[in-house]
Amino acid sequence: MQQEYIRIRGARENNLKNVSLDIPKRQITIFTGVSGSGKSSIVFDTIGAEAQRQLNETFSMFIRNRLPRISQPEADVIEHLSTAIVIDQKRLGGNSRSTMGTITDIYAVLRLLFSRIGQPFVGYSNTFSFNDPSGMCPECMGVGQKIEVDLDRFLDRSKSLNEGAILFPTFGVGTWYWKSYVYSGLLDNDKKLEDYTEDEWQTLLYGKGTFETALDNNVPITAKFEGLIDKFNRLYIQKDAAEMSERTRKNAEQFLKMGTCPACKGARLNAAVLGCRINGLNIAEMSAMEVSALVGIVEKIQDPIAAPMIASLAMRLQHLVDIGLGYLSLDRETATLSGGESQRIKMVKHLNSSLVDIIYIFDEPSIGLHPRDVHRLNELLVKLRDKGNTILVVEHDPDVIRIADHIVDIGPKAGSNGGEVVYQGSYDGLLQADTLTGRFLHKKTTLKDKVRQPTGALSIRNAHIHNLRNISIDIPTGVLTAVTGVAGSGKSSLINKVFLSQHPEAVVIDQSAVGASIRSNPATYTGIMDDIRQLFGKANKVSASLFSFNSKGACPGCQGLGFIFTDLAFLEPIRTICEICNGKRFSEEVLQYTLHGKTITDVLEMTVEQALDFFQRKEVKNKLKAMYDVGLDYLTLGQPLSTLSGGECQRIKLAGELHKSGSIYVMDEPTTGLHLSDTGHLLEIIDRLVDLGNTVVVIEHNTDVIRHADWIIDLGPGGGKDGGRIVFEGTPQEILNAEGSLTGKYLLI
Repeated sequence: MQQEYIRIRGARENNLKNVSLDIPKRQITIFTGVSGSGKSSIVFDTIGAEAQRQLNETFSMFIRNRLPRISQPEADVIEHLSTAIVIDQKRLGGNSRSTMGTITDIYAVLRLLFSRIGQPFVGYSNTFSFNDPSGMCPECMGVGQKIEVDLDRFLDRSKSLNEGAILFPTFGVGTWYWKSYVYSGLLDNDKKLEDYTEDEWQTLLYGKGTFETALDNNVPITAKFEGLIDKFNRLYIQKDAAEMSERTRKNAEQFLKMGTCPACKGARLNAAVLGCRINGLNIAEMSAMEVSALVGIVEKIQDPIAAPMIASLAMRLQHLVDIGLGYLSLDRETATLSGGESQRIKMVKHLNSSLVDIIYIFDEPSIGLHPRDVHRLNELLVKLRDKGNTILVVEHDPDVIRIADHIVDIGPKAGSNGGEVVYQGSYDGLLQADTLTGRFLHKKTTLKDKVRQPTGALSIRNAHIHNLRNISIDIPTGVLTAVTGVAGSGKSSLINKVFLSQHPEAVVIDQSAVGASIRSNPATYTGIMDDIRQLFGKANKVSASLFSFNSKGACPGCQGLGFIFTDLAFLEPIRTICEICNGKRFSEEVLQYTLHGKTITDVLEMTVEQALDFFQRKEVKNKLKAMYDVGLDYLTLGQPLSTLSGGECQRIKLAGELHKSGSIYVMDEPTTGLHLSDTGHLLEIIDRLVDLGNTVVVIEHNTDVIRHADWIIDLGPGGGKDGGRIVFEGTPQEILNAEGSLTGKYLLI
């Protein structure tokens, strides 16, 4: 069969310089190059956007008006496209009713299985859904959790009732509610709560009855006794919010938390459904099992009626195991999944699809994967290809690049110095090519033999959240510590949850967005916009506020946005370039003023690298140099922060921290989105932070970073129930001989 190609001619989207390409169909093509070189502009903004735009045009106008508007990419020719599916790193999100089982449709097959062979019969497939009224727990409405009193905030157990053990002000000492407890005669008012017997504790929280007493004025009364929790529930939780004042509601909310539903114990389903079992297990118990264990349970079910369902379930569950997600359970809420986990779940969903001749577009699918699991990702990509699909991957990991049928290397550098095809062909050809990617595929970092000595230690005590096995460990200060282990081993739980809660002073440099507003950009985020405005004001002897598109200098037509929103009532609003300023965001008066021959718009269109040459003021140069040092030299000063990737967000935060000393820094996979040539650069920056007296803790899979650490804490040995232990702690040299450390094995490769 003759090879077919996706044909692109004259692509000019973003920084692309008239790029022409022939991409083989039904093969794996991997796009490489430094951050900002133009990889995403070809794959997502040209191929992906045009495929989506043309697909949308096949729908009726009624449907099209409800779909996002996609403009035609800047290119002369884009031909031979198929339907494109973009599998990115955006978290699946969703509410508490969305689980891994529901998002992958595996739970739907499990529900069908229980409705056919579960005993006793309780109903059809929908009855086993916690989102259906016939199946959900009536107490929590299928959520598995209920709002309850947070007793740790509500009570001080080191005090007695007379000493003010009840911390909720409305029930505080001297109030009528407090008197209903201390005058009841049912409790010892001078006994510390921590010394209460189980019976006394039950009486205080859940007791019921009446009592006779005489209050301060000796007037005898008969009063009701109602336990603290029952009374609070009745007065605040079960009461309609509309019946409470705003102040009362806010006061009560401080003493609340989400707790497990007492009726279903978190299973989400009603008692009848939970009574239906297969081989002794109900559907909630199966959903709570790790997928790797559930595969074996499903395969043991022997029933001819269920054979097709069991085969489908086993195949889908095995796909999750194959991609390295065997440590997850079907009842895991999608909102708690990482970007890497979300992406791999989307991949598994498409593996079960019978569609062929689709273009699958992946954005760095190796993110979040331990080197042990990369081969599993590769197998999945090959399976998708072998079904007859075209696979396009933007990737930096050499182990993924190696499996490509075809490679397109974009460069030579980033931003205005990128946007060209510098190599296309096989992997072996890339190894010989004189490009940044080709050269760095040969480079191997060596294990650090001379490590820094710690100046002290930061303790983590009794960490038992998620799968952590009551870990206590010291993190050395004044050095670079790498926290390693396979996905699901407990790295994020140990550092992001426990360490940060026990050491809240730590500076977190993660991949969360730095600004969702289109008015926020690198110049405003770093503070150099203030300096730029002052320089323009001084040079032109006018007010500095004129040079802000958020203030006096804004174009009157678009109020400084650069475009106009046209609201079409029930249709999607249309965004069009402002005709008055032509997208420049400033008024005509402001654009007449210049600094060294450049207008304010010209300056905001400069890259960080260009701006470094342009500005002489020390404060500006220092901030620009920090962005340059973290590999963001290709960003323009005026680029909206809402368009930055997770890796770029992390590096722009890092740029703002480079000059500080004596701090604790926590970084979550800082190599995300970094080209091989930039990893060494990142390590230089981290070294600079440590040498200034800072403590740096990185959660990382990248072997170059791990080899460079002063200290390694390796969790595992596996993920989920097989993880949560400290497998090793010590230097990079020592981990090589550590028994049971998967990370140690991969540092030698």
